[in-house]
Amino acid sequence: MKIKLLFLSGFLFLICCKTQRNNVSVLKEDIKVKSKKKNNYNIKTILLHKKENNLSLPIINLNSEEQLKLSFDDLNYESSVLYITIEHYDAMWNKSNLMQSEYINGFTSDEIINYQFSFNTLQNYVHYEYLFPSENLKPLLSGNYKFKVYDLNGDTLFNKRFMVLENKINIDLNIKKATLSSDRKIKHELDFTLNHQNINIVDPFSQIKVIVKQNNKEDNLKTNLKPLYIRNNTLIYDYNEENTFFGNNEFRHFDIKSLRYYSERIKNIVYDSTNYKVDLFTESKRAYDYYSIEPDLNGKFYIESQEARNSKIESEYVYVNFKLKSNFIDEGDVYIIGEFSNWEKNNEFKLEFDSINNSYYKSIYLKQGYYNYHYAINDTSLDYLDVASIEGTHYQTRNSYEIYVYFNDTNDRYQKLIGFTNALSKELF
Repeated sequence: MKIKLLFLSGFLFLICCKTQRNNVSVLKEDIKVKSKKKNNYNIKTILLHKKENNLSLPIINLNSEEQLKLSFDDLNYESSVLYITIEHYDAMWNKSNLMQSEYINGFTSDEIINYQFSFNTLQNYVHYEYLFPSENLKPLLSGNYKFKVYDLNGDTLFNKRFMVLENKINIDLNIKKATLSSDRKIKHELDFTLNHQNINIVDPFSQIKVIVKQNNKEDNLKTNLKPLYIRNNTLIYDYNEENTFFGNNEFRHFDIKSLRYYSERIKNIVYDSTNYKVDLFTESKRAYDYYSIEPDLNGKFYIESQEARNSKIESEYVYVNFKLKSNFIDEGDVYIIGEFSNWEKNNEFKLEFDSINNSYYKSIYLKQGYYNYHYAINDTSLDYLDVASIEGTHYQTRNSYEIYVYFNDTNDRYQKLIGFTNALSKELF
């Protein structure tokens, strides 16, 4: 009898072990299902701004209550286990020689747990959001950072830049018409001073790095400005040419917040069972047109559906068809640029030339909202995105200008962001 009981106990133990192994195997399979291969993601509409202001720059003060909100959509409509971390960079976006524990307070990564499925849309998608700093992930240092979003396999989905500021200096900025007579009608000049009475700067020529941007884009930024004069605790940047920008022109725009009526620049809206298509009116070059006041967002965009209760998950994705009347341009390819293209030139925003109709065209898949954009030529001879040749350039144009000031402390192995300001070039008539 004892032998039978012993045999039965052993048999039941083996069954339990096998079941447990099977359960572990099933659990592993479940995790694999949630983690897609990198090329199965279809990430769209990446937005990064302050929590309460959709049109703000992605910059927060160190050790403050401010938060950034990162949001994006995955058009593959399958929720995934996604993680986020931060990486520290210098003023020129070279990775800092720091351990993560030196600039992160908390865990080195955090899971993105806030997501929603789209509702009542033709294009299904999953909308993700993340607020930073979070309880698990906070910055210890100021400077340039990138968010890195990745999956369970360690594959990176995308990176997004932001800045953390510890304000140590005062910046006095004056935007005016260019000083040189040849530039007065087409350029803006930025003269500024840095007052650093709250921080000891031994050698401003090597310790201070100033970055000046127009509309916070990267293609035409100024990175090599040095103080022209030094007076006590004041660094003076008062050049005549090195600190100028082409004014360019006010941004073009289109409004697809509603697909029920034709807004100002919409020629046609076509709907079928699978998608929406929006045709913009054919556009022309503005290089030789007179300046005209046009309200704009200086290249920004925002997401909104007028008929939706929650635009984040109820906004449709739409094929927007652009058409620019123009002869073939020999200098380089033509691109659509704006914040929605991340100010970058890539094939998704590169126009094709139609030799029959003598025009450039492109169809871009965008989420409902309000968009600003320019046409630009990728001038291969100068490695430069030329906006003025298509859009024109005027000193009256209202642009946003940003100044970032970085500091190399002799005792640190990284660059601090110690100053920031931004201002608009108001009507310079």
